[in-house]
Amino acid sequence: MLPPAQCTTRLELANAIFEYLEIFHNRQRRHSALGMLTPIEYEHRQLHVVA
Repeated sequence: MLPPAQCTTRLELANAIFEYLEIFHNRQRRHSALGMLTPIEYEHRQLHVVA
């Protein structure tokens, strides 16, 4: 994520925040709806169950 000082417009800052949340944070944090697994861990387990 870009520090706020590197963003010259509010749109750039909003895009940097969105990118951090959607690309990094939500993929790394554990989700209670997924049994406290990260989305990547959940998908990996689902692929092995189906296969």
